[in-house]
Amino acid sequence: MLTRTTPWPDGTPCWGDLMVPDQEKAVAFYSSLLGWTVLAGGPETGFYGMAQVSGRSVAGIGQIPPGQEGMPAQWTTYLAVSDMDKTVAAIAEAGGQVVAPPMDVLEEGRMAIAVDPTGATFGLWQAGRHLGTQATVTPGAPAWNECMTGDFEAAKAFYGTVFGYAFTDLSGDGFTYATLDIDGRPAGGIGGGATRPGWVTYFWTDDADGLAARIPGLGGTVVNPPTDTPYGRMVSARDDQGVEFSLMAPNAQTGTQEGWG
Repeated sequence: MLTRTTPWPDGTPCWGDLMVPDQEKAVAFYSSLLGWTVLAGGPETGFYGMAQVSGRSVAGIGQIPPGQEGMPAQWTTYLAVSDMDKTVAAIAEAGGQVVAPPMDVLEEGRMAIAVDPTGATFGLWQAGRHLGTQATVTPGAPAWNECMTGDFEAAKAFYGTVFGYAFTDLSGDGFTYATLDIDGRPAGGIGGGATRPGWVTYFWTDDADGLAARIPGLGGTVVNPPTDTPYGRMVSARDDQGVEFSLMAPNAQTGTQEGWG
């Protein structure tokens, strides 16, 4: 396990949370599948749940608020920012839309929700007491975040303009994909060909096949079964409320990253 004790660099996917109609049901599903311990906040947080691995926060689970029942159930990827107001202005100038304006979250930090010009929703997080994900490279922690879109070039131009990413092209026969690079290292990905634009969250596991086999028994659905790739053994799935997520395990092609476990 690698741990984080300082704010994530600007543009890094630094947090993810799930908003669903039935929070209790979601807590049961992911705790069983990924081994999370979920600690519920008080009424001032809307009883927002903090999912932990070995005592370190890795994700959030919340209940869709009353009066917002039309809000889609989904995982939201939050990108780290150090100047929320500047980033929000840059999003508008680049053709995106801020759908939930910046707001203070107690003393934990500042957040906003935006939509890129291709229709993919993402969040912004400016750290206060809450830095974001505190553990990586361990089962149950976030492994990867990527924006899948129907207009690759438009999305690439938008995120490059707003967050200053460099890109490493990994496209091949039948697919278009690039990494989002910060200081020469991949922080996330962007791909084309999606019929429904959105950000995808992957979680680490040390047993992709075992978890895929358990998903139907928990009420979820395996969309794409375990498949070896040069980047790990991948599974795409939906939870028991229909929300898409993915799993990633080290395989023979990747080996294990430094700090794994």
